[in-house]
Amino acid sequence: MTGAPASGKTGFLERLAQEPQLSGFVFLPELARQIISEQPELRDNWPAFHEQIYLRQVKREQELKETPFLTDRGTVDAFAFHRETMKHFNTSLSLEYKRYTAVIQLGSSAALGEEYYRTDEIRTESTDEALAIERALKKVWSDHPHYCFVAPNKDFEAKYEECKRIVLLCAGRLEKMNNPEGKSSN
Repeated sequence: MTGAPASGKTGFLERLAQEPQLSGFVFLPELARQIISEQPELRDNWPAFHEQIYLRQVKREQELKETPFLTDRGTVDAFAFHRETMKHFNTSLSLEYKRYTAVIQLGSSAALGEEYYRTDEIRTESTDEALAIERALKKVWSDHPHYCFVAPNKDFEAKYEECKRIVLLCAGRLEKMNNPEGKSSN
């Protein structure tokens, strides 16, 4: 799951972790916020910051082995912010896409206007900056074969339900949820 600031990633991930249909999944929180909280000086060192995000993300995904997971941002996010990270690690978008069954980008509330967008001590971007991040993320992720964009919505519950529907569909849990006997609905 990816998205610009104030797109709902953290809250949605927390709620999805409570969904019975997703038991057995591991939910990985965002690394960027954690790293900035631990080392605020990295805000002024983009290469080191994004290299650290990439390395930590790869490590925690590898530790999961075959366990299914949902993550608040993937490795490709680092490339949206610092393209040189891809070259530094001698990788490509196509190689990184193979790490993820699907990618869901949540639209930022910044697109709904100032009254819907909130900042904090870590999220300091303006609405224009948040929307620029959204475009950069879309640019690096949209060629993934299973990319979905969930538009911003003033109705947070409707946006969550759309996201949940896509997650369950991608996880192969929607048909089972709607058809407990496992019979094909086609």
